[in-house]
Amino acid sequence: MAGLEKILGDIAAEADASAAEVIAAAQKEADEIRAEAEKEAGESAERFAREAQKRLDDRKSRAASAAALKKRQLLLAEKQKLIREVLDKARERLLSMPEDQYFDAILRLVEKNALAQPGQIRFNSRDLNRLPKDFASRIENTAFKIGGRLTLSKETAPIDGGFLLLYDGIEQNCSVSALFETNAEELSDEIQKLLF
Repeated sequence: MAGLEKILGDIAAEADASAAEVIAAAQKEADEIRAEAEKEAGESAERFAREAQKRLDDRKSRAASAAALKKRQLLLAEKQKLIREVLDKARERLLSMPEDQYFDAILRLVEKNALAQPGQIRFNSRDLNRLPKDFASRIENTAFKIGGRLTLSKETAPIDGGFLLLYDGIEQNCSVSALFETNAEELSDEIQKLLF
């Protein structure tokens, strides 16, 4: 029996050695798999961190661009509001000028806008009632200098100030509002240069 025990002992020792080799190989393979997984996990974590930082940087950049655009839009809106206020005040100031200055300005407008043909000039009721005594003849003389003829209409026009010129059924609007509207872009540019 001693021989059998020895054979069993050798087989057990060989099995133990073989098992130890299998366990060592399995442990080595497990360690390699773990190391590879840790390496991949580290690389994945770094990649995710880089991607997250890139997305964060992109969002910050877009937010900064949006904020800058909003700021420019608000600034532009405020500038346009100020320009409109200045234009409105200038129009009101023109309409409330002392009569002599106002009608001198009207005469200059007639000189610029009258045509070399017969026509009529029509004022609003306020201006018609406060025309200087010699104003109708001054208008006629001004029109005559450019080869035209203007007669003062007794009808009134629904305008804020200034006048309408009527030539053969064609109306030329020289009201203060129309002049400001027609020249709004040019006036706005000049006001912008002065203010900003």
